[in-house]
Amino acid sequence: MSILFLTSCLLAQEEVVLYEEDVDSLYREDQVYVGVTFNLISNKPTDFKQNGLSAGIQAGVIRDFPINKRRNKAIGLGIGLAVDTYNQNLFIDEAITDMVTNYEILDDQVDEDVNRFTTYTLEFPIEYRWRTSTPTKYSFWRIHAGLKLGYLFRFKSTFQDNNLNVVRTDLPEVNSFQYGPSFSFGYGAFNFQGYYGLSTLLNDEAQIDASSVNLQVIRLGLVFYFL
Repeated sequence: MSILFLTSCLLAQEEVVLYEEDVDSLYREDQVYVGVTFNLISNKPTDFKQNGLSAGIQAGVIRDFPINKRRNKAIGLGIGLAVDTYNQNLFIDEAITDMVTNYEILDDQVDEDVNRFTTYTLEFPIEYRWRTSTPTKYSFWRIHAGLKLGYLFRFKSTFQDNNLNVVRTDLPEVNSFQYGPSFSFGYGAFNFQGYYGLSTLLNDEAQIDASSVNLQVIRLGLVFYFL
């Protein structure tokens, strides 16, 4: 009787091992993401200030390519969309005479209702991904680090006060190609994320008093992964 019982246990254990190996050969992680960020600006002109809440939202898919047998290390390649707003005191206008963009820092005496710009970026994340995941463990530690390439396909500047309403969407000085390092880390559903833009939002032709406006982006926030 004991021999039969031992044999049954061994067979059951073998079935579990085979099942887990079969699952292990297929599973991938973190292939859909949604993020929210608080947006900051660095490399800015003199007297440039942010005011109010500058926020962003990102969403996309990343194909997970495991690179080890356990499949907790992987390379991720993806595509996503980011929409970011920046409330600040940079007034973007257009001169009537030569049709060039004028940039001006507003002083504290200007009482505007809205002064912000919004960017719409198609993003292409490239990540090295490490996790403590298994085929049956859905809450685990993760560290993702890599590079985000972006194509800024729309830039919208909006200024409103009691007398003036200026909307600009055709700035020739916008840098369409954006890139910078990114990272995320956390456990389970809640994960911190960060991005530092190495490229400037505006090229060298955007100037205030013969100095470049520049503007580099820093995004800090949370990201949620699915699948």
